[in-house]
Amino acid sequence: MTIRKNSGLVPINIQLYKTTPIQTILQAEQQDRFLQPAELSQLLSYMKSGVLRLEIAETLSRNSTNIVNAASNRIFVGGSPLSYLEKPEDSIDITSIDTKNTKFSFSNIFKNLFSNEDSIPAGFKPISIVKYGSNKMRKSLRDLDWFLRYLSYAIIIGDPNILAVNIKGLREIIENACSTAATIVALRTMKRTCIKLFSSNPEAESIVNQYFNVIIQEFEAPSLSDRIRKRNSADLQGLRLPQTYFLSSSTQFKYAMKPNLSVEEKNEIIRAAYRQVFERDIVKAYSLSLTKMESRVKIGQISMKEFIRALGKSSLYRKEFFDSFSNSRVVELAFRHFLGRGISSLEEFQKYFAIVSQEGLGGLVDTLINSKEYSDYFGEETVPYLRSLGEEAQECRNWGVQIKLFNYSARFQKKPQFITLFKDYQTPLPDQHPYGHSNDPLAIQFGAIFSKKTSTAFVNKDVRRILIYKGAPIENQLSRPLKLNAYKELNSYNLQIIKQSDNLTENIIRACYLRVFGRNPYTEEKLILQPIENQFRDKSISIKELIRALSKSNLFRKLYWTPFYVCKSIEYIHIRLLGRPTYGRKEINNYFNISAQGGFYKLIDAIIDSEEYSQVFGDNIIPYERYLTPYNLSLGTLRVSSIREKFKKLQPPVDKKFVELGRVKEIRSKNNIILKLNQGVSKRREQTVIFARHINNSQSSLEQIIKAAYRQVFERDIDPYTIGREFYSIETLFYAGSLSVKEFIEHLGQSELYRKEFFEPYPNTKVIELGTKHFLGRAPKDQGEIRLYNQILASQGLKSFVKSLINSQEYIEIFGDSIVPYRRFPTLPAGTFPNTDILYKNLTKQKFFILMPSYKNTKLLSV
Repeated sequence: MTIRKNSGLVPINIQLYKTTPIQTILQAEQQDRFLQPAELSQLLSYMKSGVLRLEIAETLSRNSTNIVNAASNRIFVGGSPLSYLEKPEDSIDITSIDTKNTKFSFSNIFKNLFSNEDSIPAGFKPISIVKYGSNKMRKSLRDLDWFLRYLSYAIIIGDPNILAVNIKGLREIIENACSTAATIVALRTMKRTCIKLFSSNPEAESIVNQYFNVIIQEFEAPSLSDRIRKRNSADLQGLRLPQTYFLSSSTQFKYAMKPNLSVEEKNEIIRAAYRQVFERDIVKAYSLSLTKMESRVKIGQISMKEFIRALGKSSLYRKEFFDSFSNSRVVELAFRHFLGRGISSLEEFQKYFAIVSQEGLGGLVDTLINSKEYSDYFGEETVPYLRSLGEEAQECRNWGVQIKLFNYSARFQKKPQFITLFKDYQTPLPDQHPYGHSNDPLAIQFGAIFSKKTSTAFVNKDVRRILIYKGAPIENQLSRPLKLNAYKELNSYNLQIIKQSDNLTENIIRACYLRVFGRNPYTEEKLILQPIENQFRDKSISIKELIRALSKSNLFRKLYWTPFYVCKSIEYIHIRLLGRPTYGRKEINNYFNISAQGGFYKLIDAIIDSEEYSQVFGDNIIPYERYLTPYNLSLGTLRVSSIREKFKKLQPPVDKKFVELGRVKEIRSKNNIILKLNQGVSKRREQTVIFARHINNSQSSLEQIIKAAYRQVFERDIDPYTIGREFYSIETLFYAGSLSVKEFIEHLGQSELYRKEFFEPYPNTKVIELGTKHFLGRAPKDQGEIRLYNQILASQGLKSFVKSLINSQEYIEIFGDSIVPYRRFPTLPAGTFPNTDILYKNLTKQKFFILMPSYKNTKLLSV
């Protein structure tokens, strides 16, 4: 038989009952809003009635025996029915106890019990206890008590749905064993008896009457038929959902656009449409809306169906759910938004994938909204909703990805999931043991092989590990059916079994430490464990109890319990105390239940007190490693295939003299050390002001840009009275907008003043240093850049040099046409930063020698 992958398992806990607080909060949560005053008032009334509800439940509990007795005496004859009622041992006889707020007499109740009796159902006859039998009598009294108990449950939480879910359909079951008419008479008798108990409290009487009416109505009503989900294609499953599942699930609020609704109600319906299609309220989150389409749907020009179509074809939907997704994922999300479900089959996916590939997003939206399924579920007025668990039957074959598609984070998942799963359905699993090859590489990973809830499950819970025994195995269904004594006599594995009779107490204690903790405890840890050691030295406890005490210590708990999740902790502890990994999921589940119910100490006791521990280790043997997984065994085994990996040719060690070269040879003063500690980029980079020209710059802003350009190029402020009218013309053009900042900088660099100040007094290398500083805001990168600009200076002159700097790709990317060059604090290559720092720290004409160091030529290594 070929085993194929499935869709994984996503556990879903449906909301079983609809209490008043849950229903109120759930509705507000689905509408993405705060609770309204009416809802808060409803919750307040419910909370205020809580004390009264508890008093009603307490009264019913105290008088339950008398209530059941009154009902049973009405339908049974020929004996004492109450003698067949089985009550808990700690139940209290309260026939003589009166409630605080209620005064009544059961004698008066029985007198008036039949005075105002309802009409007797047709076919009712009193039942003879003798003919009915003791077994059926006990069941009937148990059922009457069950009705009363569930009545008290429903009253406490204020949820008649508990009664509807559990009582609907009981009529057909009781007809096979008892009379339906007799049951109805008994329920009516219980109702009248309970109402008489609260005759002095009208509010309590009304509550009891309301919930008893629910019991009687649901019992008399026929059982509901299952909800059938019909399909339109032969490749889709026909599904059936029991009506009780639908009744017990949380209600999915449905919104329908009606002409007679108020403006607020219509706005709420439109926002519900936004939440369904865009998966969030775009009005609240982004203040976005389709105002024109909203107006048309409000006044009835278009239906809600056409409004949903418009949302699907909008530019916002295209941007959010089409442009950034593959076509496969677009189809999956469209099914969620417009049909409220996931894709059912590969054939269905292929059909709609072809549509979106040929016709685009608009064709896909039209096909989904024009489908018969959309018309059957939503029609012209209803906003689409998620048809999730409880709303209708779900397919088991796509369970994992279907539930994941309903999550809030579905739109963040870019990878298509349904088509990947459909491919996995057709791919058989490899014919190999899953835990012997790849899925269980280590002994401690069995408890977490399914890392993702929706990932495909390769195996089921009954698959066991492949374990290779090392030493004496245990006698069970997984090992050889031989006696343990025969293995104890064998010494082929050289197991060192240390017994207490060997008088090696200290060695035993150290061996126990190594086995339990995996290491020797530290000095402070040994002080805490000292009392346990003393008990063992005094022979007050055996080795088994020593292992137990060490396993329950805080050190062991800190090492193997607290840092990990439960399954991983069970794996660690099991290997430490029993010397083998767990056999499979069933064994882990057993230990998981023990730890969940009893905690850490119960888990330790369960392992040490197990029959396996007693048979293998007894009271005087320290646990040892008995079983390994194949991968663990291969890790410790020398194989031919691993020789090249583990035993590569050893290279002679290279003495790089790290310690010797890292020592400081010169004597450093305190100021020198402070200077090196403060080495790095100063605060000036954060305080840099960038001067840029914009369209709306004022006259004063343009003056600041011109002054910043002078300071950058000439390294000082330039006043008109000091230079005459040399730059008057270019300033005028700059103010008029005829020159950009880049062209203004170029004119300054090609001016006679710049030639006089920074070209004629210096050699070409110094000119290159100053040029990169003034026009690129940095020092030269390397010797190659210096050679390039040196050739330009030597062959073409200063103007071409300045032009090559300003028209370089670096200048255009960083400064563009509108930014004045500034110091950039470059960090790459490494030598550029300190050289730039030296250039900017030296004042103009302070030093005439070249500050840039010579770059050493790289020598080619001969092979």
